[in-house]
Order: sequence, then C-alpha cells, then structure tokens
Amino acid sequence: MRVDITSKPVAVPLAALWVAALAAGLVGLWLRLTTGHELANYTSSIPWGLWIAAYVYFMGLSAGLYLIAASAYVFRFERLQPFIKLGLFAALVSLSAGLLIVWLDLGHMERFYTVYTRGSTQSMMAWLVWMYTLYLLLLTVSFWFVMRADMAEWATGDGWRGRLATLLVLGRTDRSDHNQESDRRTLGILFTFGIPLVLATIGGSGALFGVVGARHYWNAPLMPILFIVSALTSGAGLLALLVALLAPPEERERREQALRFLGKALIGLVVTYALLLWAEFSITLYADIPASSEAAYQVLGGPYPWVFWVFQVALGTIIPLAILTARPRSGDWIGLAGMLVAASFLATRLNIVIPGFVEPQLAGLDLAYEEARLAYDYFPSAMEWLVLVFVGAFATGVFYLGFRVLPLMGGRKEAS
Repeated sequence: MRVDITSKPVAVPLAALWVAALAAGLVGLWLRLTTGHELANYTSSIPWGLWIAAYVYFMGLSAGLYLIAASAYVFRFERLQPFIKLGLFAALVSLSAGLLIVWLDLGHMERFYTVYTRGSTQSMMAWLVWMYTLYLLLLTVSFWFVMRADMAEWATGDGWRGRLATLLVLGRTDRSDHNQESDRRTLGILFTFGIPLVLATIGGSGALFGVVGARHYWNAPLMPILFIVSALTSGAGLLALLVALLAPPEERERREQALRFLGKALIGLVVTYALLLWAEFSITLYADIPASSEAAYQVLGGPYPWVFWVFQVALGTIIPLAILTARPRSGDWIGLAGMLVAASFLATRLNIVIPGFVEPQLAGLDLAYEEARLAYDYFPSAMEWLVLVFVGAFATGVFYLGFRVLPLMGGRKEAS
C-alpha cells in the first residue's frame, strides 16, 4: 500500500528527522567555515575525499534526471510526460547541491570566480566548469518554459500564490494557444540541443578522471561511458522514487504507468552498468599491472570492502534487480528499488574517487615517512559527514518547498 508522506502520522516524524539533520549539518558547516580543512581527514596524498565524491554524485543525479525529462519530451514518452516538471526541478536542486558541496571543498571559496577569469583553455577541469555553467543556464531556462503556462494560470488568482506566480513568469501571463505553442517550440529546441550538451558534460566528468595518465586506475577509455550510464541509472532511480512518493491520488493510473516504464528502464540501465563495471574490473585484474590493479584490489578487498560488496553490489544491484523482476507491476516496489539504486551510487562515486589515490606513484613512497597528513589511507571525518548531511538536508528542504509552492504536478495534464 502506498505511503502518504503528507499525512500527519508520517509527515511529523519526517519533519523532525529533517530538522535534526539540518541542525547537525549546520554544526558541520560552522566547523568548516571556522576551521577550514583542519578537521578533514584527507591528506596530501589523497586530496579528494567525500565531498568530491558527493559532488560527482549530485551532478550525475542532475544530468540523469535532465536527460530522462528531456528525452520524454523530445521522443514523446507519454507515460513520463506528466512528471517532466518534477524531474527538471529535481535536476535543478541536485545540480545546486553539487555546486554547493564542491564550493565548500575549495580551499579559498571566495576565489571560485578565477576559473572563469584565469581558466586555461587546455584544462579539462576549466572546460568542465564552463560546461556545467552552461548546463545550469540551460536547465534554468528550460524549467522556466516548462512551468510558464501553469504559473501564468496561477497568476490569475489572488493571494500570495498569484503574486509569486506573476513574479516568476516575469509578467508574461498570456495563456493563449499561440503563446503555449511558442513555449512548446522553444522547449523542443532547448531539449534538442540540451541532450547532447548534457551527455558531453557528464561524459566530460568521466574524462576529467580518464585523462589523468598518472593515475592508472582512472586512465580508462570506458570512464566517460561509465559516467553517462551511471547518471542515467541514478537519475531514473531517483525519479522513480519521487513519482512513487509524490504523485497525487488522482494521478494513480499515470503514476503506475510511469513507474512501470521506469522499472523496465532501470533493469536495463542497472544491468548495463554492471556489465561495464565487470568489463573494467575483469580486464584490470586479469592484466594485473600493479599501477592499476592494486587500486582495484583495494576496492574489492581493501580496508573498506563493504562499500563495494554491500552498498554497490547488494543494495545497488542485486536487491533492486530482484525487486524489479519479482514485482514489475507494483509502483511502490519500483519506487523502493529506485531509492536503493539512487542512494547506492554515492558508494559507487566513492569507489571511483578515493581508490585512484591509494597506490603510491613511486614504489615504497608510502613507507618512506610517517606523518598523518601524508598517509595513503582515508576515511571521512565527522566534520566531513556533517557537511554532507547539511547539503543533503538543504537540498531536501529546497525540493520540498518547491514541491509545496510550485505546480510541479497537476495544472495542465501534461507538459507538451
């Protein structure tokens, strides 16, 4: 039976949990702002930690959600069209969370703008920042156009909703057929150009790792493809969860149709990602070249093998596939499988970012000195976890506020 998260018996404990998470997260944020990176556990040998993994995770979620929503519009996947607005808004929130946590990772946060003023055209990282900026603008404009007609309808009403809607549509309250047709044509153009842009952007995230020749664990041609498939997989999982939880009762039939479509897509995407991961690990381990295989061994049997076997394999692959094949027509179970898939990809990102640093680039370098800040092992500190909790609570709060204030579902029956 579907759980109504807006009912008081469910909403009150969830609200209390969110307040507790936000309070704990604010403690972590305060520590980050007042002590800098002193309380973080990453080292000179492992300069990227939990926050970079979370950044890649949130960016992947956003890209996956956008690609699914844009494809539903361009290729007319009718079962997903009622939830395009929901998917785009979730993509915008996820992108904001990713940008926030990577900003908090910077040593001098106030200098973030220098990537625009001094970025090298030969730097993959600079190109990636510029592409994500373009993606942010594209996503914002696309969301505005997909919401405009509904917001224009709200603008005709009285009260704060009407005033807010008038402000958000920039005074463009004309709901004539001509204007709505113009919006649809504009959206078609935006999505048509947006799909290859976002594919290139999330593939570029993989290329950022893949082009690092000094880190053999990352230096793999499959890395951009892995990032694209993982983005689609995690985005489909999150959208399935949101549709399962938030679709109104009067949309029950459309909810079930959308979830069955997403369930089938999830099976294909999870299996595809698992096959790509198997190809990557099996070839690396068979060749057994220490520069790359040692990092793979660390993932499979190092100090934290449960990150891979429990979260990535069991909770992120085996259990969701079992649910999706055993209960392919149950929207609630598909939503649960989507939640497991979406959440498990944080472990996947950790297993990409951290292992690339654990193998010394010179044999014996890790034994040449004893100093905590130069160590080759890493586990996030309490402050790092609390900052991640803050970003998660912040994103959840923004999403819930938008869900309550904006007509993300309902209004016109479909977005196109």
